[in-house]
Amino acid sequence: MPKHLAILGSTGSIGTQALEVVRQHPDRFVVEVLTARDSVDLLIKQAIEFKPNAVVISNELHYRKLRDALDRHDIKVFAGEQSVADVVTFETVDMVLTALVGYAGLLPTLKAIQHGKHIALANKETLVVAGALVTEAAYRNKVMLLPVDSEHSAIFQCLAGERVNKPVKLILTGSGGPFRTFTDEMFESITPEMALKHPTWQMGPKITIDSASLMNKGLEVIEAHWLFSIPAKDIQVVIHPQSIVHSAVEFTDGSVKAQLGLPDMRLPIRYALSYPERLVSPDPRFDFFNYSSLTFEKPDTVKFRNLALAFNAINQGGNMPCILNAANEVAVKSFLQGKIGFFAMSDLIEDCMQRVSFMAKPDLDQIIETDKATRQLAESLLSKN
Repeated sequence: MPKHLAILGSTGSIGTQALEVVRQHPDRFVVEVLTARDSVDLLIKQAIEFKPNAVVISNELHYRKLRDALDRHDIKVFAGEQSVADVVTFETVDMVLTALVGYAGLLPTLKAIQHGKHIALANKETLVVAGALVTEAAYRNKVMLLPVDSEHSAIFQCLAGERVNKPVKLILTGSGGPFRTFTDEMFESITPEMALKHPTWQMGPKITIDSASLMNKGLEVIEAHWLFSIPAKDIQVVIHPQSIVHSAVEFTDGSVKAQLGLPDMRLPIRYALSYPERLVSPDPRFDFFNYSSLTFEKPDTVKFRNLALAFNAINQGGNMPCILNAANEVAVKSFLQGKIGFFAMSDLIEDCMQRVSFMAKPDLDQIIETDKATRQLAESLLSKN
C-alpha cells in the first residue's frame, strides 16, 4: 500500500525535493497534506499537481488567493498556524514530513506524535528546543522519529543492524561553510550575500547562514544527542569540505562505519520516507574515481563560536538549547537584513544565554515562554545597538 504523507513546508528546499521523490515513486507515496507559510503561488501549483486532501497557508493574508485558485478542485483549504497543527491529525495521514523552518516546527510535530503519526524529521529545531518532551512523546506513542538531515540519516544508516552493539562515538561531518579559510581580516567584510553562497549544498537561507556560522553543526549535535541517546561528549564534529562522508559511527572495537554519497538531500529524504526499504534512485551516483582525495579537519571554535555555544547549551541542558535557538533565529534574521555583522550573531546569542532565566526541567508551557522571552530580549538588545 502507498504511504500517505503530510508535508509541512512543502515549498521550501526540503519540501520541494520531497515532492521530487514522490514524483519518482508515484506508486509508493500519496500526498495528503501540503503546507506553506508565504509561497502561495508555488503551493497552488503543487496542490493542482499532487491533488492533496488539504492545503494550509499559515500566513492568513494569502488565504483568499489560495482558496479562489483551488475553488474548482476537490481540495480543502485552511489558513493559520493552528491549522498546520490540526491537519497532521487526519486519519488518512501515515507519516508527517516536518520541513518547517525553525521553532515553528515544534507544536505541529508534537501534535502529530500525539496522534500516532510517524515523523520524517527535517526540522532539527524541534529536538533542539524540546528534545526531552519530543522523544518521550514518541516513545509513549510508539512513533518512529526518522532523521532527514543528511548527517543524522547517515548515522541512522550506520547503526542499522547494530542493535546489540552500542556506539562509543558519533562523528558528525560538516563542509565548514564558505568562510572556512578566511583570515580574521576577511571576516570583517562578510556580507549576507557571501554567506548565502554555500560551497556544496543548495539550501534555504536560514540553514545556509547557520551552516556558514557553524550553528547548524551545533544544532545537529543537540539533535543527535536526542535521536541516538548519546552524551554530547561522545559526539565529535569533523570538517569535511567535500561533503561526501555524511557522518560516521565508531564502535567499541574501534571499527568505524561511515555513509558516503553525493551531497543530495533526496537520498536521506527517500530513505526516511521509505524506511525500512531502500527504493531505487534515478539520481546521480557517487564515483570514487571522481574524488582523488577526501580531507578532514578540526573545527575552529574560536572563529566559529556558535559551535562552542551549542555544546555549552546541551551540556547545561534544561531550557538552554531553547534559548540558544531562539536567539539564533533572531540573530540570523537580523544578519540577513543587514542590521548586524557576522560575528555579532554570536555576541547576541551568548548575551541571551547569560540573561534568560534557566530552567532545569521545563514543561511545554515553559519552553514556549522561554522562546518568547528570549526573542523579546534579543530584539531589545538589538534596538540598543
